[in-house]
Amino acid sequence: MAKSNSSLEKKITSHKAVVGIIGLGYVGLPLAIALNEKGFKIIGFDVDKNKVEMLKAGKGYIKHLDKKLFQKMLKSGNFEATWDFSKLSLPDVILVCVPTPLTVQREPDMSYIISTTEKIRENLRKDQLVVLESTTYPGTTDELMKEMLEKTGLKEGKDFFLAFSPEREDPGRKDFTTTTTPKVVGGVSKIAGQLATLFYSQFIERVVPVKDARTAEATKLTENIFRAVNIALVNELKIGYDKMGIDIWEVLDAASTKPFGFMRFNPGPGWGGHCIPLDPFYLSWKVREYGFSTRFIELAGEINWKMPEYVVEKVSSGLNGMKKSINGSKILILGIAYKKNIDDARETPAFEIIEKLIELGAEIDFHDPFVPVCPETRKHMKMAGKKSITIDHKNLKKYDAAVVVTDHSNVDYKKIGNVVPLIIDTRGVYRKLNVKAKIIPS
Repeated sequence: MAKSNSSLEKKITSHKAVVGIIGLGYVGLPLAIALNEKGFKIIGFDVDKNKVEMLKAGKGYIKHLDKKLFQKMLKSGNFEATWDFSKLSLPDVILVCVPTPLTVQREPDMSYIISTTEKIRENLRKDQLVVLESTTYPGTTDELMKEMLEKTGLKEGKDFFLAFSPEREDPGRKDFTTTTTPKVVGGVSKIAGQLATLFYSQFIERVVPVKDARTAEATKLTENIFRAVNIALVNELKIGYDKMGIDIWEVLDAASTKPFGFMRFNPGPGWGGHCIPLDPFYLSWKVREYGFSTRFIELAGEINWKMPEYVVEKVSSGLNGMKKSINGSKILILGIAYKKNIDDARETPAFEIIEKLIELGAEIDFHDPFVPVCPETRKHMKMAGKKSITIDHKNLKKYDAAVVVTDHSNVDYKKIGNVVPLIIDTRGVYRKLNVKAKIIPS
């Protein structure tokens, strides 16, 4: 190991290193659980005092986490949750797992990373390893964070160590978890990359070291841009094939029989989650500094952002066929989480669809077994605090239409389709169900 830091190495390999995790959400908490399983002491930091209080009380707020391992961590005596950032001098390793949203101009909102780095700087000491996990543009770690932290007078690669290792969480997925998903690691300095690789190899099955932090940052963006572009492609195909009277779902089923050269992506009502709708624009913004335009990425964004409008047009067309208008119609939204079988509603297309329908005069309710109360968001407030309805015959009779936005597994779609007269199906759940409702694919 270049310029070996034997003290920190020994703490890491003996699992005596104290690990600080900033951001106790969908990335931070699974990391804490995985580290606890290997005997590390963890200090979890969050600005949300409600989250910290829930953890102190032994309560969870992320449904898909393994409940046994979660409770085991809370009872282990090796986990502490706090909003006191002055304790950042205590960890030997600090993992930064904070949001990286977009501004209203669809430019990177770096406020969370900047404020977090300021807190680390105020408490930075020698021999600490700091790793950013939040998805961001290439250069964030070795330019922005390094410059801020070195204002302490400490030097990266000598006094402290800075690296980037992108989170690859897929909430709700069972086959690839925090510990079984390969972990990409890149250091600002060579020794930082080596220390970060050593650290993650203590609890993750496969660690993939790359040349530097920028390469690691670009790796994560490439993964999500690939998905965003392919989602846009299949959504555009859906619209085109629909106009031609061709079933996109049958096309995809048939195309998927080719054992090579085809990777399936399914269409939907738009994109959602904390990565796919946001990350491509981090690269688009950054490369403009180099006089380059990412036209392909911008086009994919344009298509995906417009999908909620397409869904609303389908609702309007379906109601018109029943001699009704959206204005005054009662519409049930099925699923507001951004993907099936999880409780995460960040950047969900459901909110855009709901707000457009409300603007047109519709009365909206929703049913989501994973999101019992509509959360507050920075952009969408019209449904905040509204509760998920119960699916029963009496409730369903009052709706003129239902829109399948998220295809959760534990929803009685057949019951809904036999009571509600019109279903706008954005996920293909009614393809093989025989129901009384008129089904309009969207």
